Amino acid sequence: MTDEIGHGVRLAEPVDRRRLGQVSGVNTICNALPASCRIGLLEHFGTGNLGDDATVTTVLQQIQSRWPTASLVGLSLDPQDSERRHGIRCFPIRQSVFPFEREWSSASRPASPDRYAQKLKSTLKKTGPLFRFAKAISNILIVRPAQFIREAVFLGHSLLLASQLDLIIICGGGQLLDWGGPWAFPYTLFKWVLVAKCTNAKCIFLNNGAGPLDAPLSRWFIKRALSMANYISLRDGASARFLRTIGFQGKVSVVADSAWGLRLPDGLMKRQSEPTQELVIGIAPMAYGDSSRHWVDDNPGYRRLIDSLAEFSGRMLERGHRIKLVSSDIWFDSQALADLDEAIHRSYPAVAPGRVMRESVTGVSDLLASLSRLDCYVTCRFHGVVFASLVNVPTLALSPHPKVTTLMEDMELSDYCVDISKCDTEDLLVRFDHLIADMDGVSARIHRHVDRFQSLLAHQFDGLFSVNAETVEDEHVLSTRSVR
Repeated sequence: MTDEIGHGVRLAEPVDRRRLGQVSGVNTICNALPASCRIGLLEHFGTGNLGDDATVTTVLQQIQSRWPTASLVGLSLDPQDSERRHGIRCFPIRQSVFPFEREWSSASRPASPDRYAQKLKSTLKKTGPLFRFAKAISNILIVRPAQFIREAVFLGHSLLLASQLDLIIICGGGQLLDWGGPWAFPYTLFKWVLVAKCTNAKCIFLNNGAGPLDAPLSRWFIKRALSMANYISLRDGASARFLRTIGFQGKVSVVADSAWGLRLPDGLMKRQSEPTQELVIGIAPMAYGDSSRHWVDDNPGYRRLIDSLAEFSGRMLERGHRIKLVSSDIWFDSQALADLDEAIHRSYPAVAPGRVMRESVTGVSDLLASLSRLDCYVTCRFHGVVFASLVNVPTLALSPHPKVTTLMEDMELSDYCVDISKCDTEDLLVRFDHLIADMDGVSARIHRHVDRFQSLLAHQFDGLFSVNAETVEDEHVLSTRSVR
């Protein structure tokens, strides 16, 4: 394992971890760790969600600019994809990973399933009770024991990896939730924090979002993980309040989502505040309700969403504007983009050809470049709002989760946010016209809040990773909105 982690990344000499527990507080972590320490960045990234990738990129940038001799590795859902995107050695956070690109990307999905396996499975199901009995026996005697053994082996490898690290950072994003059940996000975070404690590595939760946590076991995993952490910061006050409702009483700090601190690519031109007569409007649907992809099983609701966005797009085309289809989730939402593209061309054949473009995006830089050429962006994703705001593009947000509503409220843009399940073409048109009429005011609010978020993050990162961290007082490192 030592040779494995050392491949492609230089590890520092071991530090005396006994110093790390002598005094509490953020600066204790900074003062006890040398600038050449070994850090693991843990995120549920590698799924094609560019918001998650931007979060990791930001943390990498901020640490490397302050501790250029630090050695960093990633803990990812798809190490191969993450290594390619971030240029650091990466390791899996689970004993098995989901083939996200192959499963979610409409462009790379296999042409046909394994017909023989599908036929055999269908035949066995026809046996009724016998099939269910055989499946139950198989789970008890084969599947569960095999999973337990694989997990035990994986935990052993994880312990060896963590023993070579001085610090594990849970890198933000909306990770404190139980999408997929207790044994997905909650168990994964609990497992790695426990592994860190067993190896005397420090562990911090950095600007995470919280909720929902519906299952009692999920809440137990998350509360135990947070109670073992050395520092916890959240990206918004709603997340802090949510943690209180599930019974966590430890100290947390409210700062901002880490992606606000992303350094924009060189040469990127931000959108000018004055729109032209012909607007370029970005549309980013998501697979909300699509039973083949999303956890909400509501195919009629998904079709209503696509049809409403298609009608909105058609009305924009009839006004002489252009449509650009581009999402911050390049795999999961790929089918939704294809469905919307098809719906627009089917419903508006006279105006759609040549005026609807589906952008090819493979990474964060591509996305930012594409967004910078828009006049307005209609998005369903939290980081879609963040990315657009970083390049000064106003957004209409279709909220599938309270985090999007909270973000728009924090930016004083609630008038331009609607519940995704209540998406209505006429309502979108009214809000769009209002936004365009108040473009200067909206742009000013975006600029003000981007500066505020970036200032909070710069102060936080200075306190956490400054070489001379002992000169910064604890109470000034954290946001003044700290929750105790």
